[in-house]
Amino acid sequence: MAAERGFEGPADLHLHSHESDGTQSPAAVMEAVHRHGIRTSALTDHDTTSGWAEAAEAAASLGMTFLPGMELSTTTGWRSVHLLAYLFDPDAPGLRAEVRRIREARLGRAARIVRNISRDYDLTWDDVVAAHQEGATIGRPHIADALVARGLARDRTDAFDGILHPGGDYYVGHYTADSLNAVRLIVEAGGVPIFAHPAARGRMLPPDVLDELIAAGLAGFEVGHRENTAAGRRSLERLAAHHDLIVTGSSDYHGAGKPNLPGEHTTSDDMVQRIIERGTGSAPVYPSGR
Repeated sequence: MAAERGFEGPADLHLHSHESDGTQSPAAVMEAVHRHGIRTSALTDHDTTSGWAEAAEAAASLGMTFLPGMELSTTTGWRSVHLLAYLFDPDAPGLRAEVRRIREARLGRAARIVRNISRDYDLTWDDVVAAHQEGATIGRPHIADALVARGLARDRTDAFDGILHPGGDYYVGHYTADSLNAVRLIVEAGGVPIFAHPAARGRMLPPDVLDELIAAGLAGFEVGHRENTAAGRRSLERLAAHHDLIVTGSSDYHGAGKPNLPGEHTTSDDMVQRIIERGTGSAPVYPSGR
């Protein structure tokens, strides 16, 4: 069935470019995953769709199928819930307004963090602006890159473990969407919401909360991810089987921003097919000539 729809082979559906917190252009991300044997890809930058056109063109020219996507940072209670949204309409009013609010809050938060850091370190807003791609919303990864450029941290990991640590003096909270509302908005936009790395330490939600998200339209879980615990994966697999949910595996590739490599976890053709059949807000882009 997959070949009839124009795609086949390994799929990596969680990738980031410099339009959010990755380090490569959307086209370069597609080239990187193609070199690793991926044949179906999705660009899932945080809270933006600005890289879709470039990524889609590059993917199609390389003979890959491209699924438009995005990653939303949401919360349920005190827990962080990252939602991958596929094949949604980026112009859907409800989702578009929520994404705008998230982006504006992220920018304001970054400015406050930089002001806090500048009390003790030689770091300015201009340093951070210089460390990000024009058009991308500035966030903590870009502050980390600026700290590295100024010689105040060895790399992003060192920056997040030190100056940018959530328990440190410089941390600032920010607005995030409510997880349940975000699932509903993605579904209203014709999209397919998948819970990203849901079994990472400290991120596993209680069964009753997961049931509520599933009832609202959560389509599945990203079970294959390096941050998921083994016990958490087993629990998610049982829950997915019980509810007949979509199960994905992805790399969460960020270029040089993380050690994750394209294709270290992949999604089966059958599950890609289910995402495509369920998404109605935008369409996959199939390889050139098919």
